[in-house]
Parts: sequence; structure tokens; C-alpha cells
Amino acid sequence: MSVLIADELTKTFGEKSLLNKVSFTIENTSRIGIIGANGTGKSTLLKTITKQEDLEHGSFTHAKNFRIQYVEQEPQFDEQLTVLETVFQGPSEVMTVLHDYDRALKQFENDPSSSTNENRLFQMQAEMDRLNAWEADTKAKTILSKLGIKETNQEIRKLSGGQKKRVALARALIDRADLLILDEPTNHLDSTSIAWLESFISQYSGALMMVTHDRYFLNRVTNTIFELDRGNLYQYDGNYETYLAEKARREEEALKAEDRRQNILRRELEWLHRGAKARTTKQKARIDRVHDLKEQKQEQSTDTLSFVSDQARLGKKVIEAFSVSKRFANEEWLFQHVDERVDRGERIGITGENGTGKTTFLNLLAKRIQPDEGAVEHGETVRIGYFTQGETEIDGDLRVLEYIREGASVIKTKDGTTITAEQMLERFLFPRSVQWSYVQRLSGGERRRLYLLRILMEEPNVLFLDEPTNNLDIPTLRLLEEYLVDFPGSVVTVSHDRYFLDRIADRLLIFQQGEPILRFVGYFETYWQTKEEKPAKVKVKNEPQPKQVKSRKKLSYKDQQDWNTIEERIDILEQKKAELEETMAHAGSDSGQLQDLMQEVKAIEDEVDQLMERWSYLAELMEES
Repeated sequence: MSVLIADELTKTFGEKSLLNKVSFTIENTSRIGIIGANGTGKSTLLKTITKQEDLEHGSFTHAKNFRIQYVEQEPQFDEQLTVLETVFQGPSEVMTVLHDYDRALKQFENDPSSSTNENRLFQMQAEMDRLNAWEADTKAKTILSKLGIKETNQEIRKLSGGQKKRVALARALIDRADLLILDEPTNHLDSTSIAWLESFISQYSGALMMVTHDRYFLNRVTNTIFELDRGNLYQYDGNYETYLAEKARREEEALKAEDRRQNILRRELEWLHRGAKARTTKQKARIDRVHDLKEQKQEQSTDTLSFVSDQARLGKKVIEAFSVSKRFANEEWLFQHVDERVDRGERIGITGENGTGKTTFLNLLAKRIQPDEGAVEHGETVRIGYFTQGETEIDGDLRVLEYIREGASVIKTKDGTTITAEQMLERFLFPRSVQWSYVQRLSGGERRRLYLLRILMEEPNVLFLDEPTNNLDIPTLRLLEEYLVDFPGSVVTVSHDRYFLDRIADRLLIFQQGEPILRFVGYFETYWQTKEEKPAKVKVKNEPQPKQVKSRKKLSYKDQQDWNTIEERIDILEQKKAELEETMAHAGSDSGQLQDLMQEVKAIEDEVDQLMERWSYLAELMEES
């Protein structure tokens, strides 16, 4: 059943078309993920649906009592209300009764001798009974707890921006609507809260539409993808994985069409150059066709553009932390006596519960703050780039190109070529038409992307990234990941984004409330499965298993001996590697032991790679003999 029909939605911003006659239908079973580059109109589309922004043309059709719950990226509340009062501000009758009951209870607790307060409380208890609202009250407190909000009576003004976002999310989940709209719902949530939210939304009985950069979340909760690109909306039936496959097919077809256009254009130009004149209607039409073909251009996909600059080489010593401890004011210690080392080329992911000191530890390693105990040392060749979590102040009166040129006008890549600031902006999805625009005209996500490029243009050899995926669009995330995969320096990142951590991090530091920092070598998903399925054997990567090939004659004696024993040797090494990984998983905070174990694992992996190459060679000999 359809709950909302959009017809020819049109919206522009200056000369930029955000929505160009966009039409779609939302069913009651729809789970829609909206993706696209920053500035393409994702949040604008949500705000037109919720009537927060007007359309220039187009309309929505829905039932008379159609209700929407909308969680914005930065929700605004009455700062004087408590968390629970804010959650119970929903428009439904149950929410109104919950709000009134909560207020009546507070008044009675403040003055229990007042008969007026007592009668009012009895009246609201009767209303709670009539609507069976007690269950909703319990549900509200449970959802707040699952999202990390324990103190429900504290005032909203005392909460951080991330906590306010979680309160808004709780309010939307408690009061069911026909359409639930979420703008970046996983921002400011830790991995445990995200996993819970996935489960909750999977059972949500209503239509869902959301904008998110979290690709695992997107893949697991959606059944439809809307892609916004240059004012157009492309619909893909299926989750994010299906979308990637379908988009690849669409782009392949577009490339084939472009090849055909180029071939036809080449033939027509040859005909034109031979001196063809428009003497007949047919010839004139053919000349017009040449001009039309020259006008048609295949729009280039920018999703996979990447670069690696030729930054200063790191020395042997990068960063070492010696028994560092930190706390703020007279509060409890965030962490104590932590030893850590960042080696050349290493990628470390820092994750865990909110409020456990992840960003603080990142700042310590970067020497942005000092430890209360212990010390942090940097190597002489270290050149740091630090990407902060919060909104970064950029002079809005600067033009986009001017801001980047303040970092560098040109950079040199590893292959010796140079890239100008203009070219780098294009690679980071800022076309030439935008580069002389003022920064103040960019969306929040576009400013984050610009800030990221500025840091990379300064050619650091050690990158510190604090929640880098927050408010970045998926094309930019893919761009950043491709850059980091080839980045020759060291990377330390705080992130809750499981997809990003799996692509980037070689090992993890997991921060837990009241517990020592847990060290884990391998993928985040492997760690999460290990955590969920205790006890489970830690396994970092699945190495390819050699095929069973029967021995044949005509091999040399040495080849035959190798063939008979090579699989057993690989198995022994794999077993030894697994044992070392198991030891690493329980190594605790002994950084020195962990580094030694990692070197042993690396040596085994190298030996396995050599044996696998030998096995492939022998297998080919077997097939040829």
C-alpha cells in the first residue's frame, strides 16, 4: 500500500538544480536509503517531504491522517525540558498523556501534601490505564538506555550535540508514524548502539526513509536505494550491495554508449572533413548530427578518483606513548598506564563505547594535549595531519580555490607528476564551476570534504582522523578509503563506522567503560563476531586453501618431494599463525609483546605467500605433464 506519492518535485539553489522533476512512490513496507554526493540535495529532499522547505514545482499525495517522524542531523529542543519531557513531546495522544503524567508525578513529588497534586496524579494514572501507556513509558526508558542515555531527568541544555541527536532518535522510535525519516542516524552512536538500532528498525512496522554514510547499516536495513545525482533521482530495488552491482552495470552500459558515440562521431567527422556541403536536406541533417554528437558528453563518474602524494618519508621511529594516564578535573581516570607504539605504515583503528576516552587518547598521541602521567614521543620526521570530529571554522568569505591554495598550490605524486590545486579539487568532487564560489555557499558536508582535502594537500606522513566518516558522503568516503589504502605513512583513526574500519585498520584498540584497553589484530567484523559468540577462535583472515590435485609423473625428484609435502607445510604454518593470533588477542596492554607477536605473524604470512606461489607453479607443472 502506498503511503506517499511524489510527483515532479523541482527545487533549485541559485543556478544549481537539486531536484529536477523527481517522482517516486513510498510503500508501507519501503526501507529507502538515499545516497549521493554532499550538496546534491539529500537533506533538501527530506525537508520538502516534511514541509520544512517549499518546492518550486511538484506535489505530494498521501492519506488525510498521514504522520511523519523526522530526526534531523542537528535537532533543536527546548533547553529547559528534561530528557523524558522532550521524548514525550510527540503529537500522538499516548505521547501527550505520557508527558502530562510525567509532569503530574513531578508536581506530586515536590508537594505530596497537596490534594490538587494528588488528584491530578490519580487522574493521569487513569488516563495511562485507559490508553495502556505504561508499556510506552517502559519502552521509552529502554530505548533511551539502549542509545546510551541513562539519566532521563537531566535537562536538555546539559547534553552534548551527540546526546541530543540520540534523544531525538529515541523520540521518533517511541512514537510510531506512517513514515520515519532519519538524517544520519548512526552519527554519535557507538557500535553497540548501532547494532541495537539495526535490530530495532528491522522490526519497525512503518515506512522508512534515511540518509546515512554507514554502508553496513545501509546494506542491512534497506530494500530500496535512491541515488541523487545532478538533480535526477535513480531508483534501485534492493540493498546497498545490489545498488553497487546495478550501478556498475549502468555505468558499463553508459561507457559502451559513449564508445559508440565516439565511433560514429569519428566516421561523421571524416565524412565532413572530405568537404561535404549541405546541398541536400539529407546532407544538412547529417552535418547537424555531427554537431549533436559533439555536444553529447558522457558524464564522468568520480566515485573512484584517488591520488597519493609524494610526502616526506617517515623514519624508523614514529610515535611512542610511555605509561600515559589521563583524566579531566577530579573525575575518574579515563585510562591509566597505557603503553602504545605507532610504527611506520601502520593503520590503527580506535573504537568502543562513547565517553571512554577515544578522542582524548587520539589527542594525546598527536600531542594536542598532555598526559597527566607518562609521556608521548614523536620521531623527528613525523609530519601530522589532524582531521577533527566537529565542525571546522573556515572563513566563509574565502573562495573554495583560495582556501585550498593556502595549504598548497601544487603537489607532487609518487610517480613524479604534479597536480594543481584546481585538479585536486576536481578529484575531490568540486568541479571548476564551483571552485570560485564562496565557501559560505557550500553545504556542511561539502565543507567537511573541503577541509579533508586541505589536510591532504599539506602532505602529512602521519594522519590522525577523528570520526572522519561523520557527515561525509559515500563518494567522498570511497575516495578517502582509496587514498588511505595507498597512503605510505601511518594512520590512527577513531571511528564507529564498521565498513571504514574493515577497509582501513590493521589492528584495533577497543575502549571499554571501566576496563583496560583491548587490543585486537584483524577486521572489526571479526572482533564483533568474537564478542557476540564467546568463546570463539580469533581468526584474522581466511587464506586461500590449495586445491587437491592428484600427483602425476614427469616432475623432477625435488618437485615431487615439494608437491608431496607443501600442503602439510602450509597447514602447519597456518596453525602456528592462528595460535599467535590467539595469543595476541589476549596480550592485554603489553605493547612490546604485541609488536613482537605481530612481527612473527608477518614472517609466517610471508613464508605462506612464498609456499603458495611454489604450490601454484607445481600445480601448473602437474597440468602440463
